[in-house]
Amino acid sequence: MYKKVLLAYDGSREGRRALREGALLAKRSGAEVFVLAITAPMASVDPMGAPLPPPEEHEEILREGLAKAAEFGLKARGEVVTGQPVDIIRKYANGWKADLVVVGHRKRQLLERWWSGPSHAVLSDHLNCSLLISLNQIDEARAMLELASMEGEAGAVGG
Repeated sequence: MYKKVLLAYDGSREGRRALREGALLAKRSGAEVFVLAITAPMASVDPMGAPLPPPEEHEEILREGLAKAAEFGLKARGEVVTGQPVDIIRKYANGWKADLVVVGHRKRQLLERWWSGPSHAVLSDHLNCSLLISLNQIDEARAMLELASMEGEAGAVGG
């Protein structure tokens, strides 16, 4: 189904849920995975006012995302990039020819969300692939059960 999955990861609770959901889809599809950690240029808050980690923390966020992908048996690559999220995700997804981009979702008081840029450009309008905005409440235990189920299915098919 999917051959290349780009996971936009920020280390937040919503980002972790999205990473788990994206990793499960990638595992089920046998897809390549790229984890993208984005730092905002010269800003300590995102466009909606939520605090952003300082740039040096993004290396740790990326390491965490890659480690989580590895827990799912995925050999992911990744990078930390500074810029506007919509622009960076679009550039990497289209350049890498991703089939799917997975982002987290944080409910907001306002209509705009983190995956829309300062010009109100919606990410989905700029991608050449599918976009999954993760809303599933997949916790670590449920994700590991799903992973074990997949591995059990693979063993039953191969055995």
